[in-house]
Amino acid sequence: MDTIASLFSFITWPVSWVIVQFHKLYGAIFGDDTGWAWGLSIVSLVVLIRICLIPLFVKQIKSTRNMQVLQPKMKAIQERYKNDKQRQSEEMMKLYKETGTNPLSSCLPILAQSPFFFALYHVLSSIASGKTIGVIDQPLLDSARQAHIFGAPLAAKFMDSEDKVAALGASLTDVRVITAIMIVLMSASQFFTQRQLMTKNVDLTVKTPYMQQQKMLMYIFPVIFAVMGINFPVGVLVYWLTTNVWTMGQQMYVINQNPTPGSKAQEQYLGRLLKSVSTHGQVRGRTRRNTVKRVVAKGPDRNDIERKFITGLAKLGLAAQEDGTVTKSDAAVLEAEGGAAQKRQQPKRQTKAKRQTHTGAGAAKEAGADETASRTSLTKQDTPRDDKPKSAGRSAASGSSRQAKSGQRKGPQRPKHPSKK
Repeated sequence: MDTIASLFSFITWPVSWVIVQFHKLYGAIFGDDTGWAWGLSIVSLVVLIRICLIPLFVKQIKSTRNMQVLQPKMKAIQERYKNDKQRQSEEMMKLYKETGTNPLSSCLPILAQSPFFFALYHVLSSIASGKTIGVIDQPLLDSARQAHIFGAPLAAKFMDSEDKVAALGASLTDVRVITAIMIVLMSASQFFTQRQLMTKNVDLTVKTPYMQQQKMLMYIFPVIFAVMGINFPVGVLVYWLTTNVWTMGQQMYVINQNPTPGSKAQEQYLGRLLKSVSTHGQVRGRTRRNTVKRVVAKGPDRNDIERKFITGLAKLGLAAQEDGTVTKSDAAVLEAEGGAAQKRQQPKRQTKAKRQTHTGAGAAKEAGADETASRTSLTKQDTPRDDKPKSAGRSAASGSSRQAKSGQRKGPQRPKHPSKK
């Protein structure tokens, strides 16, 4: 670790200068040699760095979402050119270029923080060794070595020997308890940040190997930080815990205000937005208007959550506009209220006993109709016949009656040809 930190020694002077400036501020309040003055100086360094990295964080969010959207297309390219790796790489780069996606953008905040992290580690290691570094001269070095955070020296480590810890004016038990608590909090904050990203801010309609990899990293990263944390000085643990808490809060804000389309967070966000519109009758806030504007611009490409939101507005008698506002619409009311009434009502499903009852009643009716027809036919047969010659039509009717009695096809029959009589 010391070798890696020495590679970033060029930035140790700016880092040490920033810490010293914050130390002057907090030293005037809490005292120069207190752990609060030095600890809050490190926390303020983290906040300053993370504020400067907000644009990179925004790019990270956009890149992560674009990667999630492109996963099905990337999988199709891999399957299509699985035997031609060169063509596969070319098609991937072409896809990235067309969509404006940079796979490395998701790692930019971590890469940008790395120089400051290792520079701070180098500064704290020098303080533990009793060496001046950057703008930290001998008086500031002595003050930093006397600073304790809840009984643990700023430059002490979990794996330090008892003699080394005693030289810093502390006990080994206090150092290990404080560092262990910080390591647990650091790993837990890392896990929670990744977990809320996977459970709330991921498009649930996209099922790709990328999602499985993210789930694995959700459990691997906290273990890595826990193993590495035992070799970090207390001051570095303060830095890393602070940056994890900042990331967690930043992630929660993004999830609540700008969720990924198709995710559970988007469903909750649009539900809150619909409730706000129903209460105030308008879209309040520029961020919310931008959200409505994006939903309207998608048109038929909206997902189920966005369609549900538009339907909810219609039920309120409102219609979303292209500028992100909503207006009253009589057509939306008729569509919402009359649409359900105009739907064809499905017949009520009957039980098996009722179906059997209706079937039996129908059979009885048919039997009664056949019996009535039979009686009518017998009545007609009982009437006296006329001796006059019958016409061809009456002969055909008589023939059809006789055929009906014998079980043949009912109805008027075709008269026979004269040659076949």
